[in-house]
Amino acid sequence: MTVSYSLEVANARFGGFSKLLFRWKGSIYRLLYKEMLVFCGLYTFFSVFYRCTLTSRQQALFERIALYCDQFTNTNFIPMSFVLGFYVTLAFNRWWGQYTSFPLPDNLMMVVSGSVHGGDERGRLLRRTLMRYANLSSVLILRSISTRVRRRFPSLQHVVDAGFMTPKDLEMLESLNSDFNKYWMPLAWFSNLAAEARQEGRVRNDVALKLLMEELNKYRGKCSLLFHYDWISIPLVYTQVVTVAVYSFFAFCLIGRQFLNPEKGYKDHKLDMYVPVFTLLQFFFYAGWLKVAELIINPFGEDDDDFETNQLIDRNIQVSMLAVDDMYQNLPPMEEDKHWTQTGFSVPYTQSTVAQA
Repeated sequence: MTVSYSLEVANARFGGFSKLLFRWKGSIYRLLYKEMLVFCGLYTFFSVFYRCTLTSRQQALFERIALYCDQFTNTNFIPMSFVLGFYVTLAFNRWWGQYTSFPLPDNLMMVVSGSVHGGDERGRLLRRTLMRYANLSSVLILRSISTRVRRRFPSLQHVVDAGFMTPKDLEMLESLNSDFNKYWMPLAWFSNLAAEARQEGRVRNDVALKLLMEELNKYRGKCSLLFHYDWISIPLVYTQVVTVAVYSFFAFCLIGRQFLNPEKGYKDHKLDMYVPVFTLLQFFFYAGWLKVAELIINPFGEDDDDFETNQLIDRNIQVSMLAVDDMYQNLPPMEEDKHWTQTGFSVPYTQSTVAQA
């Protein structure tokens, strides 16, 4: 479920973001704590191993290895900021593109409501069927890319039971031989049914039919984008490079960031603090950055911040049917507005908004 906090930071104030640091659901702590525990456990193991089990000669060898590893973790030998920054930017742009590609029926349902006429049962059936086909298309594409929707509709029979298609629709869908996703079939039915409505005079002119087809193609285009986002991922080799870079960097840190015996006078090892505070912070930032990319690279899973696809499906089918059925030619009576006789007027404010102004 998407975690929203916009209202809590509506106004800029002292420590405005600080309150968000103590949230657990959807937080970086929840994403990263297992990796952090593993890293701390391994660091502690090597620290105890160095201090308590090695002989003096073995400690000297361990110290030389630690100094060798440390020279790579304290330089730009592994360009972590560049590799991670570019990858997260790429993943975020992909995440935003998938969000803006989600097929919403709002424009289409307005055109259907205004273009497909008839207050009788036939007109009502046409409008509801057109919007049912549009919503069915989005359900079919989301069912193929979203684990939440797949869990809700594990088979096409569940889609029938939910009312998105009839048993006859299912029979026709399965009778078409195609190795590819058939999310486009209900949109083809929509197109044919709209042409039939034009022949019947329910769509009164070609301009209205053209507008209907244009909105349908925009809706189809968004379904197609979701299909291709799922089909074409960020190249696997880049994901592997970033992952190996992060993990290998902190593997070297397990040895190179150990506190060595200050009595031996090694450079930058004058204190023995036991706990590598800044190394842990570095792990939190870099590994956390990688986890952010892992979270947003596919927002159609079941993480806290993934898209609420099931809720969007419920919303879309409900508003679609309300717009083309319950609200069809259901208008409030027209009457003169409050400022009918006024040439210049101002809209009143409450006392709280006047005080803020």
